[in-house]
Amino acid sequence: MRLEFTKMHGLGNDFVVIDGTRQAIRLDEPALRHLADRHFGIGCDQILLVEPPGNPAQALFRYRIFNADGSEVEQCGNGARCFARFVREQGLTEAREIPVETLGGRIVLHVEDDGQVRVNMGRPVFDPEAIPLIAEAEAERYQLEVDGAPVTFGAVSMGNPHAVLLLDDVAHAPVATLGPRIENHPRFPNRVNVGFATIADRGHIVLRVFERGVGETLACGSGAAAAMAVARRLGAVDERVRVSLPGGDLMLSWTGNADAPVLLTGPATTVFNGWIEL
Repeated sequence: MRLEFTKMHGLGNDFVVIDGTRQAIRLDEPALRHLADRHFGIGCDQILLVEPPGNPAQALFRYRIFNADGSEVEQCGNGARCFARFVREQGLTEAREIPVETLGGRIVLHVEDDGQVRVNMGRPVFDPEAIPLIAEAEAERYQLEVDGAPVTFGAVSMGNPHAVLLLDDVAHAPVATLGPRIENHPRFPNRVNVGFATIADRGHIVLRVFERGVGETLACGSGAAAAMAVARRLGAVDERVRVSLPGGDLMLSWTGNADAPVLLTGPATTVFNGWIEL
């Protein structure tokens, strides 16, 4: 099978984007893992698939996200920005406001005049059952044990599950060792993305993210939204926050109201177009 694709990135969080509206797509987990392999395939953190919507009255496209391990996930903010740029560059739509279906629910993408993309990430969900997180009751902070030591974190769903650790020095955080232990902790039935965050001031968060099924990435849009939501719920940051990730900065805003969405703005970059024989 000859597969045409576009390589893109959002602040270094890189994607293979595939148009499933104009070519037949048959991708099982081994094929997805091959595409993501940086030595034998194309190489990426995630594969993004554009499909026709299930409900054309509510969305222009269906937006599917697959991690490097082949697992399908609910949400990806950096990928959403690349998705918006891709469908416009490929002539699939001329719309600047692009509603899409995701596994985590409907989201809306807005292409700004300067080419940056603003993503309505939906409202943060703190109910443990919805994250999902095994907990006796909803709380601003939780604890779990990793190798006999307590770990304190906030938890939220941004369409996908996130645990956020607030630390004094994120630069020296044990992301590579602690990240996978929390990701696969039995209290997270669907695994979890793990954010390691330092609040620099009320308008600035420094963040590293260990993504479920991927590992540490240069940027994570839903992780930035999760860190901002957890910090704002604690009263530690203002309504508008710059989140600095290893790959660059994203701008986040959230009023703090339970029914209000988190808005994320940042760049999306096309690297090259190509094809691969599977």
